[in-house]
Amino acid sequence: MKKTPFVTLAQVREIAKEYPTPFHIYDEKGIRENAGRLLDAFSWNPGFKEYFAVKATPNPFILRLLKDCGCGCDCSSMTELMLADALDFSGNDIMFSSNVTPAGEYAYAAKLGAVINLDDITHIDFLEEAAGIPETISCRYNPGGIFKISNDIMDNPGDAKYGFTTEQLFEGFRILKQKGVKNFGIHAFLASNTVTNEYYPELARVLFRLAVQLKEETGARIVSVNLSGGIGIPYRPDQEPNDIYEISRKVKAVYEEVLKPAGMGDVALYTELGRYMLGPYGHLVTQAIHQKHTYKEYIGCDACAVNLMRPAMYGAYHHITVLGKENEPCVHKYDVTGALCENNDKFAVDRMLPKIDTGDYLVIHDTGAHGFSMGYNYNGKLRSAELLLQEDGQVRLIRRAETPKDYFATFDFCDILDKLKRGGQ
Repeated sequence: MKKTPFVTLAQVREIAKEYPTPFHIYDEKGIRENAGRLLDAFSWNPGFKEYFAVKATPNPFILRLLKDCGCGCDCSSMTELMLADALDFSGNDIMFSSNVTPAGEYAYAAKLGAVINLDDITHIDFLEEAAGIPETISCRYNPGGIFKISNDIMDNPGDAKYGFTTEQLFEGFRILKQKGVKNFGIHAFLASNTVTNEYYPELARVLFRLAVQLKEETGARIVSVNLSGGIGIPYRPDQEPNDIYEISRKVKAVYEEVLKPAGMGDVALYTELGRYMLGPYGHLVTQAIHQKHTYKEYIGCDACAVNLMRPAMYGAYHHITVLGKENEPCVHKYDVTGALCENNDKFAVDRMLPKIDTGDYLVIHDTGAHGFSMGYNYNGKLRSAELLLQEDGQVRLIRRAETPKDYFATFDFCDILDKLKRGGQ
């Protein structure tokens, strides 16, 4: 799959006059079209809802855009709930999926009428004390062991900190039913960033069979099955993207095979996609500002790992396009780096690219999810601006770049100055 930027060199030069690099930029047209495909693909299920994973791209302009497309939001913290509330998400439009959850967050989620997705059986009593037990609730399931598709290991749920065990889930449903819950959902996230059309159908088979068994053995009314996230994107050009229509067709076949014969043909399907919804529709744009010729060839950029942590943290691949040199041969081997005092601050290692000159603009692809959101301030680095390339071609600032004043805003300078005057005592 060819990686083509959604911005040109001419556009970036104009944008940079007002918003200096580095910056994250998102493609409104691409986001809307992708959301439309997802909702169309699953339109056979009347209750289907996509709860966008706020943690992937927690920007109110992006969330409002997705809300306009018909999506809800999946929150995992107090501030994400506050963001959802400020954008007038409420009730069934909010899924609250958290772990190690403070009581105040459960109380706020309950106040908003969010669907609470419990992570652990011990949270039943904790939730009851914090906010009461609602009539509708979801529980996160972890089957343990290794999750496979055919002979391929997809992930290891047994090592994950999330979810009820099988035995706990059945016990939890019985307890919750006794406490007044009338409507139940089940949820599972068993693999991350899968680039295969088989993950969701296999996960659906596991959860649909579990739903039937829970209904038969506990008498619980199952109203929703949440397939969560896990549908990935092709970060590498040699990967093929998932086909959401093929995925949906296969999930539907399992739905009709397992749920309908059990009298459960009205169960709503939910998804909580972040990377699939936004990943390909975001770029980190940076400028080459230094070259270093030592034991390797280095290109130093004005962006660094604080702008995009994934390569440094996971060794993750992000494709790089040198704007204006898209058709030049990739015959130069570079490490593309940032300025942090950490040797893993590299966007690419031994990457074959066109010759890069100081001043060239680089597009780092697929940063629309888990890009800006994972930023931090190590070395006193400041978070970049976020921009939206609107459908009409105009560029809108949707988050300004941080300033040193923002970085210092949480210090109590008076207290520091007093201590200095007292000789540090």
